[in-house]
Amino acid sequence: MKLKVRRNVIIRDEIRETRGQVAEPPVRKIAVVSVVENPFVDRFQEDLSPLIEASVELGHAMAALGARALEGEEVQSYGKAGLVGVQGEQEHANALLTTAFATPFRDMIGLAPAWISSVTKVAAPGATIDIPVNNIHDVYVRSHYDTMSFAIADIPLPDEIAVIFCMVTRGRIGARVGGMTHDEAVRQSQAARAESVR
Repeated sequence: MKLKVRRNVIIRDEIRETRGQVAEPPVRKIAVVSVVENPFVDRFQEDLSPLIEASVELGHAMAALGARALEGEEVQSYGKAGLVGVQGEQEHANALLTTAFATPFRDMIGLAPAWISSVTKVAAPGATIDIPVNNIHDVYVRSHYDTMSFAIADIPLPDEIAVIFCMVTRGRIGARVGGMTHDEAVRQSQAARAESVR
């Protein structure tokens, strides 16, 4: 199966100050959104493996868009999401967001072993989506628990699926609840990789 991409949207949010706390560098949140035609509208499809297989090509295309949007920025957190139009079902988005889809993003980002937060729902056009993100090295880096929220007026149409990948360049402004730091998580990932190649 080849997915029909109807639209690509890039959203870039740059946060420079919160509650009087100036961020240096700013927090940059980038969402890559690809809107695809849902091939399984208005019917139950038991086998969703064609969507999983088709998501690999979609992941590569979206990762290329994401790389351009990053403009060389480091990614420290990520998350993924799906909005399914009302003629489809939630599981259609889940099938497009498996590891098969996400691997091209991991390859583009570099060393990124941590589990990727995910959320999906069936929604009408213009629905708000809150994409949870976590650190790319370890989900227990508390400073990097965050969200990216947005809505696009006519997405998704009833026969569409909006597939979303979000990347964030640093932790929250003013994060101060302790726990492992991003730098500690990086060193842990590097040590684990070095051990694995021995």
